[in-house]
Amino acid sequence: MTHWLQKLGKNIAFTAVTALFLGAGSTPLWAQQRIALVIGNSNYETVSPLDNPTRDAQLIAQTLQEIDFQVTLLIDATQIEMKQALSDFGRSLRNGGADTTGLFYYAGHGVQSFGNNYLLPVDVALSDAADLDLEGVEAQSVLRQMASARNRTNFVILDACRNNPFENMAEFDSPGLAEMKAPTGTFLSYATSPGAVALDGLGQNSPFTTALAREMTKPGVAVEQMFKQVRVSVLEQTNGMQTPWDTSSLTNDFTFVNAPVEDPEDLAARSLWESVQATKDPVQIMLFLRGYPDSAYADDARALLAEAIESELTNDTAAVERPAPAAPPADEQALFEAAQANPTVDAYRQYLDAFPNGTFAEFARGEIEALETQASVDPVGEGVTPAVESTELAMATTEQERSSVPNVVKFNLPLVAPGSVIDGIILSEITKMSPMFPPVEGLPDEFWKEQSCANCHEWTQERLCDQANVYVNLSGQKSMEKPHPFGGILKRNLRQWAMGGCE
Repeated sequence: MTHWLQKLGKNIAFTAVTALFLGAGSTPLWAQQRIALVIGNSNYETVSPLDNPTRDAQLIAQTLQEIDFQVTLLIDATQIEMKQALSDFGRSLRNGGADTTGLFYYAGHGVQSFGNNYLLPVDVALSDAADLDLEGVEAQSVLRQMASARNRTNFVILDACRNNPFENMAEFDSPGLAEMKAPTGTFLSYATSPGAVALDGLGQNSPFTTALAREMTKPGVAVEQMFKQVRVSVLEQTNGMQTPWDTSSLTNDFTFVNAPVEDPEDLAARSLWESVQATKDPVQIMLFLRGYPDSAYADDARALLAEAIESELTNDTAAVERPAPAAPPADEQALFEAAQANPTVDAYRQYLDAFPNGTFAEFARGEIEALETQASVDPVGEGVTPAVESTELAMATTEQERSSVPNVVKFNLPLVAPGSVIDGIILSEITKMSPMFPPVEGLPDEFWKEQSCANCHEWTQERLCDQANVYVNLSGQKSMEKPHPFGGILKRNLRQWAMGGCE
């Protein structure tokens, strides 16, 4: 009797520690109570001992405690201890109410007889198969205790049937455990398929329990998917020799660890990243990084940014998505070059009349729009004089004077863009300005309003020339239609600058 009391004291110590962790009489730290009974039997007195069940049970007990289970752990339990623990387990489930989750885990010897499964205590002493129900613990008794509680969710996990400890008894010629029916609301898991033998493993724990402890702690994974991952892992570790088995009658969704709740900033970062990621636009990606430089998506954003910039500058996307445009006919080329030499509305309209769908049609329409805008602020109506030198543009100081000289775009000369915020601005200084509207729809004001574009762009003359040449190559394509924080007129100026050699 003294030995039994000492052993019982050792086995309930884990529960006592858990109670101290919760606080006596306090409300559990989790929303719904979780109760587990874990048993690991290794040191059998009359049958072959097993290496891992004790360590397996300790690993599962520790894992369950970490994920908010109140755990009772029994190591090398006798039949009396197992039956008493099962009785206490059932009582705790009944006291917990309908929302309580129950879990029973057993590692050790297990056998089947006449279709019933028995878990073997360490003091089993069997000389006749007929005495099995007197010496062992019927697995069905676990299900009866759970059913009596009428709680909604229960788990029975058996890492047993490692080998047959009664090989000399003909009555136990069926290996492994028999498949049991799962009462409503119960998930039954076996380390291996019915009638098969599980492996004890070569490491500190069995392959099944190793996978179970790892997968159980992954957040947001539904229990059915979790046990599927356990099965895949065990099959890999045993080279297909062991296939975990389960059967379920669960009526509600369950995860051992809930997915973490994102705070508002994380949610905003994820939502914006999903939008930016789909566009693959380098400007939008840079703005995302400016707003959320330390988010979980920052590394992916930097990688995508490098890829997007390289793709845009080398025009890889254009080459993949459409065939290279055919060279325009000689007469079209000559007429367009004549219009560029004498950039007037009439010259560009003459080109469009002859080639309304020509290679340079969109460019011509853009120039007509720009020239007509200039004319609207030119009260004299003299339009643009093509022969004026670029130095004359540098000397022009008023809007009217600038509108009367040709739009010669130089890196360090004021731009001619009447009616636009970039009118009179030197190209090299544009990135010091602030955008007129958010470059990314829905971007919070603090990320772009009154912020310098230089935060996202490093516009050296060489880099800007590369970008301007993209606009030349993509003339007439969808990319030229994208809105720009300074309007399409900047794109047209950049394109004309590139066509003039980026000087």
